[in-house]
Amino acid sequence: MSATAEISAFVIDTPSDAIPDQIIRESQRTLINLLAVGLSASLDPSIEALEAATHAGGDEATVWGRARASAGEAALLNGYLAHLQDYDDTHFPSILHPSAPVWPAALAAAERTGVSGRELLEAFAIGAEVACRIAMSTHPWHYDAGWHITGTVGGFGATAAASRLLGLNTAQTEQALGLAGTHAAGVREAFGTNGKALHAGHASASGLRAALLAQGGFTGPTAILEGRRGFWAVLSPNGHNASYVEGLPTPLADWELMNNGLKPYANGVVSHALEDAMIELRTRHQIDPGAVTAIEARVHPLVLELMNLEPTVGLEGKFSHRHCAAVALVDGAAHEAQFSDERVRDTQISAIRELVEATVDKSLAEDEVHATITLADGTQHSTHVPHASGSPKNPITDAQLETKYRALVPEALGADRSEALLEMLWELDEANDAAETIQATGSTLT
Repeated sequence: MSATAEISAFVIDTPSDAIPDQIIRESQRTLINLLAVGLSASLDPSIEALEAATHAGGDEATVWGRARASAGEAALLNGYLAHLQDYDDTHFPSILHPSAPVWPAALAAAERTGVSGRELLEAFAIGAEVACRIAMSTHPWHYDAGWHITGTVGGFGATAAASRLLGLNTAQTEQALGLAGTHAAGVREAFGTNGKALHAGHASASGLRAALLAQGGFTGPTAILEGRRGFWAVLSPNGHNASYVEGLPTPLADWELMNNGLKPYANGVVSHALEDAMIELRTRHQIDPGAVTAIEARVHPLVLELMNLEPTVGLEGKFSHRHCAAVALVDGAAHEAQFSDERVRDTQISAIRELVEATVDKSLAEDEVHATITLADGTQHSTHVPHASGSPKNPITDAQLETKYRALVPEALGADRSEALLEMLWELDEANDAAETIQATGSTLT
């Protein structure tokens, strides 16, 4: 069997009892996390421009905190909302954001089919696994070339989840994966703009559309990964590792979803260890930011590769390791409020940013940092963060996830609806009809 055929068989033929309860639970956690950041993002003015540019009418599917829309538009809008704050989950080490493209496609497909909550969670787990494994098959060559892996690979995961929910067979799923792959898009030049989040929305909508087209008899390339002009050859010409997607056993011995992390900070994940370090030193030594004369850090190479912008607006601040360090030191936090235009332009924050000096240490892990703060009197305070909070080896707890949810969702839904939705999400695996939970995320607008 070809790699694409093997993935298709894994998507459709994996039985329910081959998906461990631990994976179902983690899938629930990713959904709670994603809805927290997506509902918060639904208040951002940029969503109105996207709605105006894409609205074609329809009442098929729920858009988080907004009016209902067609299934394809819901996948696009929700995918965009999921990634807008850069507060969604991240797979290590590929830096794929799996939930943002996969969950919106799965939710839109589920509203068409009347599946149970357990079936929905299983479909996400399968879709996320496909996306993560394809991402790993191209790591690091694809990302290093400048592609945004969430935009390019996310569509495969969205297609996989939607294909399983829509009841496609393996041959149709091969065609669907081919259609998704030929629409893979997104380059890293878009980081720090609305275009980055649009990559996730496009991937989700493209993946759902691919599954629906294949269901209707539309054809696509059946060797989209391994073909002579396929995904690996064209989008990762400097290398690929097919072992991540070949010979997938059922059940899997190890799920890539367990290498996924839920973010405690609303910015690029490779700066999280630096933020942990600043908050730790600030708290432990009661540091006055005005007394700081230097901040030095040894970091993984990806920090300077991905997080080296000099920000002028809030979105750019999410991709500035200097800004992330500055707000963590001054505010003791790095949530959405720390990445507003006003905070980026704040004179105190700007002054602290100028003090940050990072040097690459190739021996460090992606979620590791050594940091030192020097004060005006010559005192130095140092720390080592071996694994950033929210990383797979230092995951946030259910209690911390609920705290994040409650900090973000009430502004969009109100306190009572937020709590009711949270309860439904924790019980989703027992729900007979997933649509009731999905529709609870929508706006009361008519």
